[in-house]
Amino acid sequence: MSNRTHRARAWLVLFLAGAFEVGYALAVGGSRGFTVLSWSLVAVVFFLLTLFALSLALRTIDVGIGYAVWAGIGAVGAALLGPVLLDETLTPAKAFWLAVIIAGVVWLKLADSPKRT
Repeated sequence: MSNRTHRARAWLVLFLAGAFEVGYALAVGGSRGFTVLSWSLVAVVFFLLTLFALSLALRTIDVGIGYAVWAGIGAVGAALLGPVLLDETLTPAKAFWLAVIIAGVVWLKLADSPKRT
């Protein structure tokens, strides 16, 4: 497998880890402090999945970049889906700062792209 293919797979796994992080964050919110058993069990499953996928991605992607992207995906995803699933609010100010986080994640991905010679 080429280095480019290997890096692309690592990024796909990192994005999957981010999606699992969103599931974990929402499940923790739904668990109401781990007092609702069903949500608590879902949270544990997503927690294990996100850590496993993150650990695989960080074999290839630098820890600083990978962790920042993973955390950004989790934060943005939870903030966008929280109002839909957990009756939270999303104000224009929150939406603006989420857009800043998204831009940062995109720039980190671009910064990690191999240099063409």
